[in-house]
Amino acid sequence: MNMLKVIAVLLVLGGAFTLAYGGFNYPRIHEAKVGSLALDMKTERHVSVPLWAGAGLVGLGVVLLLVPARRR
Repeated sequence: MNMLKVIAVLLVLGGAFTLAYGGFNYPRIHEAKVGSLALDMKTERHVSVPLWAGAGLVGLGVVLLLVPARRR
């Protein structure tokens, strides 16, 4: 499998994940140190990805899979 097909499959999978979940979460850690006192707080942020972006990734991946590779 050539590199273009691998990228196309990754785009389709990423787009499908985006359409299924609508975004992703990531942790964020806040730390504060004052003298001998140390405080930390962990929060979780959600990044929403638009529906059109997920559909665009799937569409681009499908187009790349269907386009024949050039011969040298």
